[in-house]
Amino acid sequence: MPVDGEKTNRLHAALQASGDVAYDWDLRADTIGWFGPVADAFGLEEGAVLATGDAFAGAIHGDDLPLRLKCLARHFVTRERFECEYRIRSGTGFRWVHERGAAEFGASGRPVRLAGTLRAMTSRRLAEERLEYLASYDELTGHFNRSRLRQAIEQALAQAGRRRRRGGFLLVDIDHHARINDAFGFENGDAAIVSLGERLDRLVGPGDVIGRIEGDAFGVLLDKGGETRVQHLAERIIRSLGEQPLATAGGPVSATVSIGGIVFPEAAQSAQDVVARAETALAQAKRDGRNHFVLYRLSDEQRRDLRQDMIVARLVQRALAEERLVLAYQPVIEAKGGRIAFYECLLRLRKQTGEIVGAAEFVPVVEQLGLIRQIDRKVLSLAVAELVADPEVVLAINISGLTANDPAWLRALVALLKGKPHLARRLIVEITETAAIREIGETARFVASVRELGARVALDDFGAGYSSFRHLKALPVDMVKIDGSFVDEVAADERSRLFVRTLVGLAAGFGLTTVAEGIDSAETAAALAAEGVTYLQGFHLAEPRLFRAPVRSEGASPMPIPKPLPAQRTARRKGRGADGAGPAD
Repeated sequence: MPVDGEKTNRLHAALQASGDVAYDWDLRADTIGWFGPVADAFGLEEGAVLATGDAFAGAIHGDDLPLRLKCLARHFVTRERFECEYRIRSGTGFRWVHERGAAEFGASGRPVRLAGTLRAMTSRRLAEERLEYLASYDELTGHFNRSRLRQAIEQALAQAGRRRRRGGFLLVDIDHHARINDAFGFENGDAAIVSLGERLDRLVGPGDVIGRIEGDAFGVLLDKGGETRVQHLAERIIRSLGEQPLATAGGPVSATVSIGGIVFPEAAQSAQDVVARAETALAQAKRDGRNHFVLYRLSDEQRRDLRQDMIVARLVQRALAEERLVLAYQPVIEAKGGRIAFYECLLRLRKQTGEIVGAAEFVPVVEQLGLIRQIDRKVLSLAVAELVADPEVVLAINISGLTANDPAWLRALVALLKGKPHLARRLIVEITETAAIREIGETARFVASVRELGARVALDDFGAGYSSFRHLKALPVDMVKIDGSFVDEVAADERSRLFVRTLVGLAAGFGLTTVAEGIDSAETAAALAAEGVTYLQGFHLAEPRLFRAPVRSEGASPMPIPKPLPAQRTARRKGRGADGAGPAD
């Protein structure tokens, strides 16, 4: 809308101070008036250059223009706030801007004017892009970082399984790199690492992937290859270093490399195993005198174990597809009062014969073979289904250390719980302390995301990480579960009681509740209750069952018999239920 002279001057002054640019677009006449430091903020000329809608659109990056037009069209229809981020031409390049605007509508309901502002956001956007880049790429060499390389290995393993083909992985490490740092300085030491990365780029095939694992070690993922190709590439790399030194700013640096290799899927079925076994082979290459290649090979016993693991994995995958993975529920009891506080969900597999198999029989295998994320997503869906079916029950689920850093699982949790506080507040997610400390920064973000939804988080195996105070400071959890190794002797051993007393006091100092698990006697339960533990759990109190069973807590009045969970009642009516369960996890 038109602005008088005094208001125009004040508007210009305000925009000049903020660095923003404002516009007033007459849509019927297709003319745009600009206010503020256009030239300074965006490198644009005043007036004619962006005097029309077409001129304005012509200054927007071609990849971003469709998004702006879509946002604008939605605003004209819904009349909701119009906001968009895009790149706009600035001299010979582009700058990121954030546009906000609102239309004025005529009597016919059609937009007649659009007024808005553009704010430069190049520095923030560049910072975001840098963070996105560093999430996948190594800052020094520009190759994949360890995390992104691990994802590439997982994808290669999946393709190898689907297409029944082999792949390979090499771990290439500069021998005595510390000596290069000492002799030529750290800058030239880093330059040697960069030079090795460039050398690998020239030696690998077009479908191969390179990543910097850590320090002076690179991983090379071979798209296709059995033992022959893995061996051939490793020998080429070693020979290349012998023929031509690494180039650095301080001059050529003579270096050798040791290489460990592995062929998958026969020698490894998970990214973790691929890297770990390549590291084993690399260590052997160094023991053999360095400047050497060793290929990881399975022993006959390992091959037998691997074949058995594959049988178990197929059994689990079939059970997953046929909905034969079920939950058993173990009550967690209030130490004072003896009432059931919540139930821990323990995974069970129902064979086609009806036999129930405990998690200890198959979970270690699926963890090793990289299937645990699928299992954890299934446990989540089963637990939430029970929460929906019974508005009173509170459930705890365990997830693996890998899942605690899995964005897909977190997205699934958000999809199930967002906007449903009545469900979220009755879910407890348990992560182990030993798994959490491997990637404590990522785990802290995961914990914060879960709690933001309204769910609680418990730190399992508390005390096993040996630096629990630091972990409690870094991880904003709600509850800790004391590691069973400290519970076993608490009734008879004063040192065990002292340790439990210390852990309980530490947790209380952070305002956290405590759970002692693995209780196998009345004496142990009484000793733990005396030390101030909040909740008790173990076979002495109640075994895990496929429906909620009556529970007695030592010294407490008999519990009322809990009814079966609604989802389990339905299963039992259809003849699929059982009241037994396998061994405790």
